[in-house]
Order: sequence, then structure tokens, then C-alpha cells
Amino acid sequence: MPEALPARRTGAGPAVPPPPRRPSAWTGFVGTLGEVLRNRQLVMIVVVAVLFYAFYYPAPYSHQTAQQLPVVVADEDDTPATRAFIAALGATREVAVVATVRSFAEARRLVQGRQADGIVLLPRGLARGVLAGEHGAGIGVWVNGAYLTRASGIGAAVKAVVIDQVLQRLASLREAVHGELPIDIVVRPLFNPQEGYANYVFPAVAIIILQQTLMFGAAMLAAQRRAQGRLGLGAGHLAGSLGALVLLGTAAAAFMFGWAFWVEHMPRQLHFGRLAVVTPLFALAAAALGTALGSHCRSPDQAMMWLAPTSVPLFFLSGASWPLAQMPAAVSALSHLSPATLGIHLFVPINQMGATLADVAPRLGQLAALAVAYTGWAAWRCARADWLQNR
Repeated sequence: MPEALPARRTGAGPAVPPPPRRPSAWTGFVGTLGEVLRNRQLVMIVVVAVLFYAFYYPAPYSHQTAQQLPVVVADEDDTPATRAFIAALGATREVAVVATVRSFAEARRLVQGRQADGIVLLPRGLARGVLAGEHGAGIGVWVNGAYLTRASGIGAAVKAVVIDQVLQRLASLREAVHGELPIDIVVRPLFNPQEGYANYVFPAVAIIILQQTLMFGAAMLAAQRRAQGRLGLGAGHLAGSLGALVLLGTAAAAFMFGWAFWVEHMPRQLHFGRLAVVTPLFALAAAALGTALGSHCRSPDQAMMWLAPTSVPLFFLSGASWPLAQMPAAVSALSHLSPATLGIHLFVPINQMGATLADVAPRLGQLAALAVAYTGWAAWRCARADWLQNR
């Protein structure tokens, strides 16, 4: 322990005690780690929540694609060709034919009664029209649009069965005329090999989870320090405190992108050098934002109350569910204030698409600017801690 400075005397007056020594960055680093790990509430949010959501969120989508979706077939043609189509459709993994009716109106009543999610209409004269090559002859599909993944699954199943039936007819025709089948077109997804919903959504949601857990923890820590009069301990202490939070955030990201993605079979390309640049920067932006926001709160519970409702809006603003380019300009600009928005457009290209740092350089620069701005905000709030205590 360093020796205390001797009291300074001014003339014949009493001794003036020296100003208190500010905690160092190392003291802030070690103290913050200990403070987080000793606080059950902070451990649950910063550590346990990451472990929980890493496996809880993808669990409902373990099948990746919707299966055995109930549909009703309105077979107005009632020919051997349409009956063969219905049998083939019922044999697919995606669709379960729950009823075959003779009119579209009857099929619609079943969907409205929630007995099916879609209607496949085989109109009158379908087989004759297809064989004759009549314009407009085809199959109609109506799907309950409230479930986008179900709609996609039913549409894909109908399309696959139609193509299979057409190829079978062409095969019979080829044998009759000794011809050749047309060239097959093979479509292979590049970044989502299973074409699964979990593979699409979880890599983006993982970034939201990493930001929210770290931001919540930093905000609650700052609010707790404000309530205890320990918020303004100097620039060194703040730097060490942010360093500890960045370490925790980086460890959480390493677990998420490494172990959790491997267990959940997420598409991944672990480029450690690129992640080593992006991950601490992302963690710093989230931790600094949380510290700044928490400095406005009088208690940890108030910080949690304010921030908990932000998770869902931040996901919709991130560009994962709707392209940023299709949003109004003001909304798109607002979305870039969240580190998760930039994080998704950095981590997903690097992890899933093999992008280099040069490929994502503009986003990386924006994230660095965000980290600097939020660190400055947090430093300003902590520097005014004495004033905050008297508010």
C-alpha cells in the first residue's frame, strides 16, 4: 500500500489534508470484475442470461423449416392427374393434407375455422388445360399470411410437387419420342445451406442478446454506483471499469460464436483475427452506452425498467427483419445509434459469409465512432457525479 502523503501546513494554521488519491485504471478493472461477480443480479444478467438465451432462443426452431403444415385441397377437376398431385403433396415433409373438398368456398370455411393454414386450388379443367397448353391454366395457393414461415413452407412444397409431376410427365413423353429431358437447374443456397429459419434469424438475434445483456449490466452497475455515491471516481477508474465490461462482453461473444454456434449447428466461419478487432469495439460501444444511460437512473431497478422494453424494437430496427434501405430515412438513421445494428452488419458478414475487414470497413468505422461518442458521454456523466448527487 502506498504511504499516505503528510499533511500540508499553511503558516501557523491547522494542517490541510491532501486531496484523496483517485483510483487507478487497474483498481477500476479489478474492482468492477469483483463487483459484477459478487452481485447475483448482475451475474444473472451479464453471464447466466447469455448462457440461457444461447440455447433457449434457437430451441423452437430446431427443425429449421416448418413441417406437416395443415392444408386443404379444393379439387374441382377431380381427374387422375389431380388425384396423383394430391397424393404426392400429402407425401411431402412440409405439408399434411387434412381434407380434400370439391369447392373453394368449402376450403375457405375450413381455413377460417383454423382447421388448416392454406388452400391449394385445383380448378376445373386443370388437367386438360395443362395438356393443351392453355394460357392461365395453373394451380392456386392461398396461405394464412399471419405466419410467414408457414406460408413459405406451403409454397415451397406445392412448387416442388408441381415440378416433380411435370418432370414425370416429361419422362413418359421422352420414352415415347426418344428425346431428352431439359437441363436441370440446381439451386444451392450459399450462406444458409439448410434454408432454415434458425440459421437465418439466430446469428442476428445473438448480437441483440450480446448487446442487451452487457448494456443492462453496465447500466445497473452505473445506477448502483450513483445510488451509493461512487459514480465519479475519476477517468482512470472509468477506463478500468469499461475495460472489465469489455472483457466480459468479449468472453460472452466468444462463447456465443464458438461453442453455442457449434452446438446449434449455425453456419460459421471463425476468422479469429477479424473477430478480435470487431468484438472488443462492439463490447466497448455497448458497455459505454449502458454506463451513460445508467448514470441517469437512481437505482438498478429503474435502469432495468427503462431498458428492458428496448429489445424487441431494437431487433426490428436492426435490419434483420426488414432491410434498412427500405425503412424511412429518419428511422434508418435512428437505428444506427444502436451498436447491435452495426454489429449485425459486421458479425453476420464475417461469421457467416467470410467477409474481410476491408469489406466491412465503413460499418467498422461507424461502430468505432459510436464507441468513442458513448465513451465520451459516459465520461462526462461520471465527471459530473457530484452534481448528480445533489439533483
